[in-house]
Amino acid sequence: MALVTEKKKHAPEQTAGQKSVGLNRLLWLLAIVVIIVAAVGNIYFAEQYSTAIRVVGIVVLIAVALGLAAITNQGVKALAFFSDARVEMRRVVWPTRSETTQTTLIVAGVTVVVSLILWAFDSIIISVLDFLTNLRF
Repeated sequence: MALVTEKKKHAPEQTAGQKSVGLNRLLWLLAIVVIIVAAVGNIYFAEQYSTAIRVVGIVVLIAVALGLAAITNQGVKALAFFSDARVEMRRVVWPTRSETTQTTLIVAGVTVVVSLILWAFDSIIISVLDFLTNLRF
């Protein structure tokens, strides 16, 4: 029984639709290489091409790198997470404009009141300490 659980711990977890570890690493490596090519190419072609052309090239290469990263196992999980987050954002009941204004005014009012109270305490403490330090026995 211990051998079975030991095998499960060390066996690579691969569910349906997931890529192998080697392919996943290759995709990440390609994405990193594409980003490096974008950075080095921008420097290398700085004097030969205008900034606009280089920016377009960088944007295209970054899009390719993001596409490669998106088809990795982690990329698929991230896209699923963002898709679920988008669904949850649609379910949120946002406050109305009047509710937002009222809440903002309440927060501002409480902030002013608390700051005045803290200022009063600070002034009292400073006065007491000043009185105590100026005492001569």
